[in-house]
Amino acid sequence: MRVVLKLGGRVAPVAATRALELARAGDEVVVVHGAGPQISAELRRTGIPVEFVHGRRVTSPAALAVVHSSLIAVGAEVCAALGPTALPLLGHEIGLEARPLPELGLVGEPLPCRPAAIEAGLAAARIPVVAPIAVGPLNVNADEAASALAIGLDADRLVFLSDVPGVYVRGAVASRLDAVQAEGLLDAGAFEGGIVPKLLAAVRAARLGVHASIGATEVLA
Repeated sequence: MRVVLKLGGRVAPVAATRALELARAGDEVVVVHGAGPQISAELRRTGIPVEFVHGRRVTSPAALAVVHSSLIAVGAEVCAALGPTALPLLGHEIGLEARPLPELGLVGEPLPCRPAAIEAGLAAARIPVVAPIAVGPLNVNADEAASALAIGLDADRLVFLSDVPGVYVRGAVASRLDAVQAEGLLDAGAFEGGIVPKLLAAVRAARLGVHASIGATEVLA
């Protein structure tokens, strides 16, 4: 089984153990990690504005430099947790493409792709650890990048791990959401913040044949 595992920035080093468990069970595992909290903290420290539009970070050239360094730092922590099986990769160096969104600055919407470096790493029994920066370079949402890679790599599963246990609906974690239900809740404004791009990314992957889950919540086509 081929699994793309998206690790949120707050839990990335700890959650990396999940990748090792899957790999030991015989799965091919690709890790995509975020660094949202780390990026925001460094931007504030340096006096650069922190602004989001529909879950995407508005990114100036100065902000992109912070994004790049923060992702490298978190990626190093994840790789240290994984040990020698980890294969660190930067998205813009391996051909992660994105549609530019110039209204947000140096930002893009990731496109499905199958980077040769990831395939080579999996063939060598490594765990590729991908920092979500697209060719340009462009800052991309890590959830969207994970979904695009899962689709492009023909993954069987896309798993989102973060500091929340799943998708909350009416105060409780839903065991499953179908795409139509999820879109209806999104349109009704039931969600805000980081869960929005995560849920949209899961819905997109599910509709294209990838079994997607956000914590304990399965997202079905």
